[in-house]
Amino acid sequence: MKKTLLMMAAGAFCLVACQPKQPAEKPIDKPQVTVEDGRFTPEVMWSLGVMSEYAVSPNGDKVLYTVRYTDMEQNKNNADLYQMPVAGGEAQRLTATTQSEFNPVWYDDNTIMFCRGNQILSMNITTQRETVVAECERGFEGFKVAPDGKSLVYISTIPVERPEHINKLYAGLDKTTGRINEDLMYRHWDNWVDEIPHIYYVTLTNGKADMDKAVDILNGEPYETPMRPWGGTEQYNYSPDSKTIAYTCRKKTGYEYAHSTNSDIFIFNIEDGTTRNISEGIMGYDQNPVFSHDGKMIAWESMERDGYEADKLRLMVMDLESGAKTDLTENFDYGVSSINWSNDDKELAAVVMYRGTLEIFTFNRETKAIRQVSAGVHDINGFQMVNDGIVATQVSMQYPATLYAYNLSDDKSEGRKVSTFNDDLLSQVRMGKVEPYWIKTIDGKEMLTWLIYPYDYDSTKTYPALLFCEGGPQSIVSQFWSTRWNFEVMSGAGYFVIAPNRRGVPGFGMEWLEEISGDYGGLCMQDYMSATDYFANNFKQIDRERIGACGASFGGFSIYWLAGHNYGVKGYDEGRRFKVFLAHNGMFNFEQQYLETEEMWFENWDLGGPYWEREKNPQIKKSFANSPHLFVDKWNSPICVIHSEFDFRIVASQGMAAYNAAQMRHIPSRYLYFPDETHWVLRPQNSLLWHRNFIDWFDQWLKK
Repeated sequence: MKKTLLMMAAGAFCLVACQPKQPAEKPIDKPQVTVEDGRFTPEVMWSLGVMSEYAVSPNGDKVLYTVRYTDMEQNKNNADLYQMPVAGGEAQRLTATTQSEFNPVWYDDNTIMFCRGNQILSMNITTQRETVVAECERGFEGFKVAPDGKSLVYISTIPVERPEHINKLYAGLDKTTGRINEDLMYRHWDNWVDEIPHIYYVTLTNGKADMDKAVDILNGEPYETPMRPWGGTEQYNYSPDSKTIAYTCRKKTGYEYAHSTNSDIFIFNIEDGTTRNISEGIMGYDQNPVFSHDGKMIAWESMERDGYEADKLRLMVMDLESGAKTDLTENFDYGVSSINWSNDDKELAAVVMYRGTLEIFTFNRETKAIRQVSAGVHDINGFQMVNDGIVATQVSMQYPATLYAYNLSDDKSEGRKVSTFNDDLLSQVRMGKVEPYWIKTIDGKEMLTWLIYPYDYDSTKTYPALLFCEGGPQSIVSQFWSTRWNFEVMSGAGYFVIAPNRRGVPGFGMEWLEEISGDYGGLCMQDYMSATDYFANNFKQIDRERIGACGASFGGFSIYWLAGHNYGVKGYDEGRRFKVFLAHNGMFNFEQQYLETEEMWFENWDLGGPYWEREKNPQIKKSFANSPHLFVDKWNSPICVIHSEFDFRIVASQGMAAYNAAQMRHIPSRYLYFPDETHWVLRPQNSLLWHRNFIDWFDQWLKK
């Protein structure tokens, strides 16, 4: 993808060279916004700063972080570096450039390093003087510095080479755009697989990297490390003595890659260049290795089963001398992420999806005792530990990513807020109240459902409501903050939001999680109906005749499925539970989806296998019998379909087919198509259009 963009840019130069000179770009600063009526709108949301990366100084006194602001007119954003005391206080801006700084790290207590463009730079934070450490034509995706400060390991990419018998067909055709493939995994999520990431080791001399002597740890092998699409610098780490590097890799390509989640943890010896696999025999994802402080042990996140990407992430610890492995979560029904060792190596701390929120837990290595450190109506998205101090990024449905401080010894603490860069804007808006409800499902179980109240709620009035259908499908409905599905934007538009943790989401035990596989049209759909009926029947402030439903990905499938089962419902006018729908990037035709997607392990696990084997396998037959396209004849309510061209997970033809079906059935419908977006809508003006369309569509059918 990067190579393609560079080629496009070169061609564009010829077109713009003779155009009037454009004004020079200026750094994007924090916008000055006044909110007149206290309403949280999409425009207000996009005025907030977005913090994504941070690093705590070696002495634990300071925290370095990035904040990204958006210029809607330019249709772009960029991130700058800031630092502040962990104890709280005034933040200092360290950069103000037209390019984004990313991957901030501390070299020592007064020197930081970071990426900008195709460079790694260092900065003295007292003088703010910058020095170029390394340059790479293909750019950097991230890096880490060795504990001894004498080397670094960075992520860059190598091109995927065509086989010679294919390459010869391109002779003399330097302008062709044709692609020839003879294997699977030629595209992934939102990219054509033209290049793959590798990690490189390079020494530092007097603060400079000798890039001519950089070592590809995979020695040119055609495998990804880190793994696409989510992996970054968390997928590898130095040992404390700086002599070895542990990394994550799934050593598979093509058909095998598309059908397997079996990755492993490898340890590369810098001195002799040898590599060994320490997780061989564990068949699922093994990822994100972290050495203990004494270097004698290593921990990582480990899944047991191949092909099941939503399996429990176990906390695996290995004694490097004996090779003995211990699962510290063997008797714990929840998965872990963001592993950190305590200073004395007796405990490991991790983020756990736990009953509707993301919290920090500790796991005693010797006793296997488990303790909850944080608790509250929030999500902890990640944390870093220095000594016994913890700095975490924390969000909720009512505020975006913010730095919070905890102590390792805390017991279900709500933490202490550290950063304040969004406080001035957030103080001007009135967020809708958020409440948890545990409601009965059709089979008598309890389900956590969040209820978000409308802006300026008045208990004497009635309001329309929206059912939110989560994607994933194995994704928790937690206290997340998003610039796409933002519940407070929906609240600001005057809606109640009903957000159930239906069957199939993590954080409520493995039985609850696994009930969705092979049963997309079963209890998970009944859970949505149960949640809607509960609030329609028990909240007089919710107008039961003005309820809509929305969702993306698996949530988009849920919308299509609900649209085909929205009739004959007792207690609702015309027997319709939902009066209007909106589906984003959803699965509409399962047979089509099976042949169009790229991660085949997902379809094989969740649907049971290929549809042409349905007569041999009852699970497959049941799965494909619940394809939403089979129930279009029952559609009876307006529907808005949104889809994007560069979504290779659920391709755009799915959305087009659903919209065309609605049109041919004369169902009031709308189609919003993005030719330049992926499974997500990331460009600022596209996002603003998405939100305006979202509000306009539901207002048209639920308020007029």
